[in-house]
Amino acid sequence: MSVLSHAESFAGLRVVQVPADGPLPAVDGPVAWRIDHTDWDSSNEQKPSPGFRDAFDRFVDAAGESVQALVVGTWGYAAFNVAPIDQICAAAPRLPNLTALFLGDILSEECEISWMRVGDVSRLLTAYPKLEVLRVRGGEDFRFSPVRHERLRRLEVESGGLSGDFVRAVLDSELPALTDLELWLGVEYYGGDTTVDDLAPLLAGQRFPALRRLGLCNAEHADGIAEALAAAPVVRRLELLDLSLGTLSDRGALALAGGQPLTHLTKLDLSHHYVSDEVVAAVRAALPGVTVDLSDPQEPDIDDDEEHRYTAVSE
Repeated sequence: MSVLSHAESFAGLRVVQVPADGPLPAVDGPVAWRIDHTDWDSSNEQKPSPGFRDAFDRFVDAAGESVQALVVGTWGYAAFNVAPIDQICAAAPRLPNLTALFLGDILSEECEISWMRVGDVSRLLTAYPKLEVLRVRGGEDFRFSPVRHERLRRLEVESGGLSGDFVRAVLDSELPALTDLELWLGVEYYGGDTTVDDLAPLLAGQRFPALRRLGLCNAEHADGIAEALAAAPVVRRLELLDLSLGTLSDRGALALAGGQPLTHLTKLDLSHHYVSDEVVAAVRAALPGVTVDLSDPQEPDIDDDEEHRYTAVSE
């Protein structure tokens, strides 16, 4: 999980920490407020810690209508204390101008991503019809239900193992304004059982007519996804294609380079990969004018002549 760090900016705004005590700091213009509270004494509760609940209410009372962007960090111990979705939804009338929300800005030192108890994050979209950016991170009890939302432009879902149920519910949603979709698919051991078949409506270009930037990241089966994308109709209308953080090897990289033209892309992100130097050069040569990110090369582990490749984020 070294690729994860606390957000310094979110939705184009500087992140400012909500203090544990005292008034909010003076700020010049809109910011993204970050709130968290570690309360280890309440780690057996199946709800956000009392400390977080109180801190959140104080913050909403103090900031209210001025809040445009909100980053939620620890809500107790996230392996036991469930995410504060109920409380955030209930606060919607007091946060009428919230347009960007990041739930789960939590690092491995605070709680492993696969342990984070979250719940159904689509409820946040129902509660906040003006929301334009939603970023969520989690693993345990991480759910989504099909929803219609008129304004959401960017949806980012970060997980070490994203279930097929979650992905299918996202793809069953009506999101006519969605331009950016990023899904961290993860590994099967941590619940990441999404298949290429689950992605079929998306790859066929049947979902999200405004989509221009697509990330299918942190994927254990990155080669299979790359092979599907090599002929997928959705690619023709993309500006950015992101397969970073996964296990991409020569097989997947060659499929992309030898498939449908990708020279219309502004960027192809393949960072954190297992691609040989020879194939890296071939991919770059096949895509003149495209920014191709092949940084962070990895070496597979060899055990009893068997090769093991790992995503950047799993546990």
